[in-house]
Amino acid sequence: MKFVLGVDAGGTSTRALAVAADGTVLGAGRAGGANPNSHPPAEAVANLAAAIRAATEVPGRASACVVGMAGTAKLTDPAVAALFERTWRDLGLDRVVVLTDAEVAFAAATDAPDGTVLIAGTGSIAGRIRKRRMVATEGGYGWLLGDEGSGFWLGREAVRATLAALGRDGDLGPLATAVLAEAGVDATDRKYAWRRLITVANAEPPVRLARFAPLVAVDDPAATDIVERAADLLVATALATREPDEDTPVVLVGSVLGDGTRVGERVRAKLAGLEVRTSSDGVLGAAWLAAVEAFGEAAARRPG
Repeated sequence: MKFVLGVDAGGTSTRALAVAADGTVLGAGRAGGANPNSHPPAEAVANLAAAIRAATEVPGRASACVVGMAGTAKLTDPAVAALFERTWRDLGLDRVVVLTDAEVAFAAATDAPDGTVLIAGTGSIAGRIRKRRMVATEGGYGWLLGDEGSGFWLGREAVRATLAALGRDGDLGPLATAVLAEAGVDATDRKYAWRRLITVANAEPPVRLARFAPLVAVDDPAATDIVERAADLLVATALATREPDEDTPVVLVGSVLGDGTRVGERVRAKLAGLEVRTSSDGVLGAAWLAAVEAFGEAAARRPG
């Protein structure tokens, strides 16, 4: 039986699909995270192999495998690259293409070969896509150097707005109230609450500020200001990757840009006039790209 493998290897989980030439899903597998930047490489490949084995409990041999992976930069380490190559051999995979998670997310949302992918989850980055490969990026520098408009950025701004409200000794709005509740800080004594919130925020790894990001959904002028600024920053990041008068699709990826989110709604409004799509399942993009690799674009069928 002819089939291909698509794999979405993220930091939290890894999913694999075995898909027949006609797009029929033959098997699926799930395992822990396989991002070699956030997990020890040996653990990452073990999770990757577990997901693939669970998906390939079907007769035959995969004609091609596309892996969309967060943390592909780690494969520039020869020792890590050798570990992954050994894993492909052990799994009997002869034709493996490793792409970034951004590339498979773009392919999951559109058949277009060119366009822009804008990702905003805990971090943020935009990429220029040409012939289904990312050829240029803007952002993606991490919490210390950038990640504007991301979940980290939103959470940090929510905490900063709360500290400002406490320092002015004015009325605490819904955003500040929600932030203090999330941080477990009693606001009865404003001076104590100000000091305590600073202590709580600095006691955790900086990226943990992203846990405050969902709170900007409250109806509050301070939250609206943060949302508007985030949308402006994300749109600027996306447009920085595009050529003048480019009319290719923009694919939005990540929890911050999901349908129904305040930031996502404002980003879509600011990109009015362009074709904007939402990508929610990178493993489907990986499987389709594997079908293109194995059977050619004219014959490739999307999983369904």
